[in-house]
Order: sequence, then structure tokens, then C-alpha cells
Amino acid sequence: MSQVTEQVFKYLPDWLARFLSLQWLPNIRWLRRIIVAVIGFTVLLIGVAMIVLPGPAIVVIPLGLAILATEFVWARRVLKKAKGYFEKGKKRVADKVKGKS
Repeated sequence: MSQVTEQVFKYLPDWLARFLSLQWLPNIRWLRRIIVAVIGFTVLLIGVAMIVLPGPAIVVIPLGLAILATEFVWARRVLKKAKGYFEKGKKRVADKVKGKS
């Protein structure tokens, strides 16, 4: 805790200081990972469905990967690889446009 927080807590009753410090909560990092996983995979699956259904799959799939990349290293690697493919495709299209002009 910071010094300011400790100074404020010393004037509060002990039970209130413990309650406000949130030390009574269990470690909820696993809950955050589960929530991010559920939301990320849902967005990713919607994006994959948009490949055959009408919709902006090219936007939604990287969005789902970006959500997953906030918590999972494997998703960061996949997102980095996808960015590389996107850059290659963009360069190829730019070269074709320059060649036709």
C-alpha cells in the first residue's frame, strides 16, 4: 500500500480498513482470464461464422484475437502472425496497383 493509503487507514476502524483494502477478496485473476476467454472466443467464433455469413469477418476475427491476446500469449503470437500476413497482402495489392498505373 502507498503511504497515503496507510495514513488514511490508520484513522479508520480496523474492520473498515480491512474491508476497504479488498484483502478479504480471494485472488480473482483466474476469473478475469475466464471472462476474457469467453468473450474473446465468442467474438472470434462470430468472426469465423462471418466468413460464410454476411458480415465484416476481416475486422471481427482480429478483434477476437486482440481480446484474447490481453490474457494469453498464444493469442499474441497468432495475432502477430496475422498482422504479418495482412502486411504482405497489403504490399502485394499496392504493388499490383502501381504496376497497372
